[in-house]
Amino acid sequence: MKAVAINGSPRKGGNTEIMLREALKPLDAAGWETSFIQLGAKKIRGCIACYKCFENKDRQCAVKNDVANDCLAEMFAADAIILGTPTYFTDVTAELKALLDRSGLVSIANGSLLAGKIGAAVVAVRRGGATHAYDTINHMYLMSGMIVPGSIYWNIGYGLNPGEVSGDEEAMRNMNHLGRAIDWLGRCVKPNMGSYPAMNQAGEK
Repeated sequence: MKAVAINGSPRKGGNTEIMLREALKPLDAAGWETSFIQLGAKKIRGCIACYKCFENKDRQCAVKNDVANDCLAEMFAADAIILGTPTYFTDVTAELKALLDRSGLVSIANGSLLAGKIGAAVVAVRRGGATHAYDTINHMYLMSGMIVPGSIYWNIGYGLNPGEVSGDEEAMRNMNHLGRAIDWLGRCVKPNMGSYPAMNQAGEK
């Protein structure tokens, strides 16, 4: 099985990346193929509502001059997707919001490519606003027919300066448990992945 973690933070090696990599460790240990993508600070624009993805149906966004399609290819090939973000004015980063909108629409346009996959949100925060950022990611997952696993608490870690989240022991325990929960759920879901109910563009069978 395959899991991809995508870091929406522009800080390489920062608190969001630390949390994402901690969540991947149990999956690595369990034999999953894992990958990590640095999205933050990369070139990606928001959805322009051209709806060419509904015409082309090639599993890609029609806007091809940024990193979006590289991320989409990894997401559509994965069994589990972990998206991480710091908290910017009570929400996700602009880069991650662009990816959420574009991946969600391309998925719908191509017969619900994300449906039945596992999706987890991870949020780093200095003090407040993390729950809203957490919800932003999970809303796309749920609208796409994905399965969102729980853990021992919200997937939130506290820290301002890079590395501070490592001192949040509860967050680190939660990330480890999240990885183990994804592994357990993946083993349950994988044998039936191909049987997820097909959906048309109106969301009907």
